[in-house]
Amino acid sequence: MTPKREKPVPGAPVMSSSDYDAAVAAFIRNKGVTRCPTACLVRTQASVPAADRAALEQYEAERERSRRENLTAAARWSGIGLRPSNAC
Repeated sequence: MTPKREKPVPGAPVMSSSDYDAAVAAFIRNKGVTRCPTACLVRTQASVPAADRAALEQYEAERERSRRENLTAAARWSGIGLRPSNAC
């Protein structure tokens, strides 16, 4: 697959490849970015460090808790009764 070439913005300064690489490296160094920010959002087939797995599990648990709270609040507002989640 060939990457899409975008037309340069008129009047925008053109940056050389080495300047671009230096700017990206400076941004990463200044912002403290050390890995892809989506690493903790979705499951992967790759080998993931234990700290990242724990962070993902915590994120998923918090998301589920928030979802349940929202459902309960919406049910109360609309007058619909909800069964407890562990009921059959």
